[in-house]
Amino acid sequence: MNAASIISKVWGFCTTLRDDGVGYGDYLEQLTYLIFLKMAAEYAKPPYNRAVGIPARYDWQSLKGRRGAELEAHYIELLRELGTRPGMLGKIFTKAQNKIQDPAKLYRLIAMVDEEQWVMMGADVKGDIYEGLLEKNAEDTKSGAGQYFTPRALIRAMVECMRPEPGKTIADPACGTGGFFLAAYDFLTDPNHHLLDKSQKSFLKHDTFHGNEIVANTRRLCLMNMFLHNIGEIDGEGLISPQDALVAPSARSYDYVLANPPFGKKSAMSFTNEEGEQDTDELTYNRQDFWATTSNKQLNFVQHIRTC
Repeated sequence: MNAASIISKVWGFCTTLRDDGVGYGDYLEQLTYLIFLKMAAEYAKPPYNRAVGIPARYDWQSLKGRRGAELEAHYIELLRELGTRPGMLGKIFTKAQNKIQDPAKLYRLIAMVDEEQWVMMGADVKGDIYEGLLEKNAEDTKSGAGQYFTPRALIRAMVECMRPEPGKTIADPACGTGGFFLAAYDFLTDPNHHLLDKSQKSFLKHDTFHGNEIVANTRRLCLMNMFLHNIGEIDGEGLISPQDALVAPSARSYDYVLANPPFGKKSAMSFTNEEGEQDTDELTYNRQDFWATTSNKQLNFVQHIRTC
């Protein structure tokens, strides 16, 4: 099938699931789990022969051989177990849940993913599918995902202004779904800007990008988005940390920081005071390298970025 046909099929099934109340975000989550498992199965075969660390009882074949209630129960168990694994595998499946309540629809989604050879598919095709769903999810005001999705036109403009160079590191302490990383990757691989040699391509794939994202679901989407765009390895550690970037100074410095940090104030903590009444206390970051102690997120991220 050509790229347009694959994209049309993936989008068509999304429409089917929306009739059952499954939104773009939930569909994107399940698609992430299943494509990852299918690609792991493809990588396990020649010529790759790469072990991703998925036990046989929870591999792609284990899903294909079940239907109905048995499939649903096994899928729920699979998601729970794989979330405990180390590396990229565990980060993709952290806090994973089944959002498709109809086992017949789940079986059809598995069959759809199974029809394609995802490893052989061009990164541009996989990227178009995934980025399209991310954008639709961000446009869905009910999902609240828009706060993690910076408009791509704005991101591209910022990258064009920065004009990153090969062999340099790029950080985003609040990376959302990875938009800045992908735009920088596109800029660096554009032959009009740079002609990369083998070592520069390897550095770009494995060492250029470093991010933080504390929301598990958003971090999962970012990891998969980057991986489908040929950044990182399926059996690697994952380039996105779940740690709050503001808690402590960065362990290393970076050549560029591209970010659109969250606005507002850090959440307040509720407690019962000495008079037995409910009170709140603003949470702040006490860092020696910050010139101001505040709960203001924007200022804290500016202070953190300055130290990177």
